[in-house]
Amino acid sequence: MIEFRTRIYMNGQWLAPPEARVSVMDRGFLFGDGVYEVIPVYSRRPFRLDEHLTRLQQSLNGIQLGNPHPLDHWRTLVLKLAADAEWEDQSICIQVTRGPMEVRNHAFPAVINPTVMIMAEPLTTPPATLRATGIATVSAADIRWLRCDLKTTSLLANCLLRQYAVTHGCAETVLFRDGFLTEGAASSILVVKDGVLLAPIKNHLMLPGITYDVVLELAATHGLPCVVRDITEEETRNADELWMASSTKEVLPIATLDGNRIGRTDNSPVGAEGTPSFPVYSRMIAWYQSYKQEVMRHG
Repeated sequence: MIEFRTRIYMNGQWLAPPEARVSVMDRGFLFGDGVYEVIPVYSRRPFRLDEHLTRLQQSLNGIQLGNPHPLDHWRTLVLKLAADAEWEDQSICIQVTRGPMEVRNHAFPAVINPTVMIMAEPLTTPPATLRATGIATVSAADIRWLRCDLKTTSLLANCLLRQYAVTHGCAETVLFRDGFLTEGAASSILVVKDGVLLAPIKNHLMLPGITYDVVLELAATHGLPCVVRDITEEETRNADELWMASSTKEVLPIATLDGNRIGRTDNSPVGAEGTPSFPVYSRMIAWYQSYKQEVMRHG
């Protein structure tokens, strides 16, 4: 018999993974009618937990679903899982759906019994080599719906866009809508031009990223000029640096977009040893790691 140390929280019970099951009549299964959060955990300490739980509440509000737990109870559940799981570093996923219904119907049931799930997986942060070389990306039209500010489980468009990157041997798909940068298929995208950090405006077309917020806070703290505004596709393609930011990948430099090297217009060697150079990113990732360690030490 396999012994499972990590338990999945499902509707008030801590269960071994094979015991955690959802009804086929659950609206999350049938319609993607639910929301989720992914919280990084370092050395068993959740990172920016309150900010993630605040965003969870905003997503629940956006789909008109009452929060099944008060903030303190969510915090207790996440901390328990972080303490009990096999891994020191974890990715904790919270998912809340509108729950099961008696008859398949697009309209909300008269009585709502939300399905609540929390689970942990091991978290492996990007290696230093990837931070040095950067990642390859492709671009695509942003085909998603008009409420990308909600972190919902209806992720088919994101999955197709992410698979587009995989098919092309890339790490991420950079999305443009009507000539403007929105974000990545599963990340925020930031631009550096002439020493200034440019960030897309938070609106209904992009998820309000937790790591996005950390990057902007660190820029303000350390005096890196930052402007939040609409960013054109042309500006993105002609950036000095491009960054990808997410809770599980932290911040990574983008070396190429659609096969074109970011920040360079010729084929000459980059850097002293022929490797890419990301001077502003190098400062930001040092600030980010220092901030992360400080948060982990003091909570």
